[in-house]
Amino acid sequence: MAVALTFSSTIIIVKLLSDKRELDSLHGRIAVGFLIVQDLAVVIAMMVMSGLGGMGEEGSSGGMLALTLLARLGGAVLLLYALMRYVLPRIVDTLARSQELLLIFAIAWGTALAALGETAGFSKEAGAFIAGFSLASTAYREAISARLASIRDFLLLFFFIDLGSKLDFSTLGDEIGTAIVLSLFVLIGNPLIVMAIMGFMGYRKRTGFLAGLTVAQISEFSIVFVAMGISLGHVGNSALGLTTLVGLITIALSSYMILYSQHLYAWLAPWLGLFERRHPFRELAVEHAHRDGVRPDVIVFGLGRYGSRLAHALKQQDIQVLGVDFDPEVVRAQQNHGMNAHFGDGEAPDFVESLPLKDVPWVVSSLPDQASNQALLHALTLNHFKGHIAIVARDETEAEHLANHARVEVIHPFNQAADFAALDLAARIASAELSPAKEPP
Repeated sequence: MAVALTFSSTIIIVKLLSDKRELDSLHGRIAVGFLIVQDLAVVIAMMVMSGLGGMGEEGSSGGMLALTLLARLGGAVLLLYALMRYVLPRIVDTLARSQELLLIFAIAWGTALAALGETAGFSKEAGAFIAGFSLASTAYREAISARLASIRDFLLLFFFIDLGSKLDFSTLGDEIGTAIVLSLFVLIGNPLIVMAIMGFMGYRKRTGFLAGLTVAQISEFSIVFVAMGISLGHVGNSALGLTTLVGLITIALSSYMILYSQHLYAWLAPWLGLFERRHPFRELAVEHAHRDGVRPDVIVFGLGRYGSRLAHALKQQDIQVLGVDFDPEVVRAQQNHGMNAHFGDGEAPDFVESLPLKDVPWVVSSLPDQASNQALLHALTLNHFKGHIAIVARDETEAEHLANHARVEVIHPFNQAADFAALDLAARIASAELSPAKEPP
């Protein structure tokens, strides 16, 4: 049960971070990194547990069982390496000429490795995961993923229906107290553990908090893991009901915790200093790199696709630009392209105070969500910024909300891009009508 409740749901976290446009942020990449490691760990745990199915049988010893398990694990790794290195790329290259054949092969590959995993004494779940892992190593993973998305979502429905049909509701009442205790540990204890580790590693409390929220639920693999334990006779049927109940509670509550993570952080920030070093060296190393003494004409917060393009376009007009982003790799990439870029959190008043706001006429924000822009406006107000503020609105609702601020000029990237394209196209049409028609040869 302890192992089962360790894993977090990669599918849910990636979906939520993608919807919030935080998948490529610092905390998003850290979260996805350790979620992938968890997925690999659960497959190894499944293999080990299936190998321990013979414990207690007559004639079996712990040492012999361990050697047999290691041999099978080693054989599986070697077979997977050979398939991924020599067999799979050639087959996929050949079948990629037809999208239908590629889809059929992906389904057949997953089914075959699931059957092979069960035949080899592991589990069909472990074999299926390895099949997906091997397909992800090919150059056609995006095409395969896009083709399988609808089938995956459809079959996922039956996966949960099957799990629900195995629940014994007569025993759930006895598990409510235990489920609440375990759910509180997952919802509160897991984020605290991640925050403590990331604080020790030199990250700021905001990064640790946002990454920690992503582990505040258990995974669908946890339910599969326990169901597998029941089939092997390691645990009783009540364990599945307990795990499912914990999953329902933690997945439901943690989804809202992640959706409102910025509000939660603003509320809890005064008490989170315990999880941050006095010198968060990992982030400060980037924050203080490549600084120069040139006074900027404009500070651009958020160096994503739109913000970086805007910053470079302003720089080409001989305007001194200072870029700010909370992603160290984005900052390094922009610095390598000659941009004066600083690493920092635009929502933190202490960091905003360190910027040369006094003599800067303009601040532009291309931060991805309304909550971040509101926090930036609050930080600028606390630091008595007197210049102009322009904020990129992603949709009409956000634009209407920003329009209520008297000092804010709203940038409509999609509307302005369409207007510019229309003017350019109209000029080209007019030019074509005025130019004399060429006689065909």
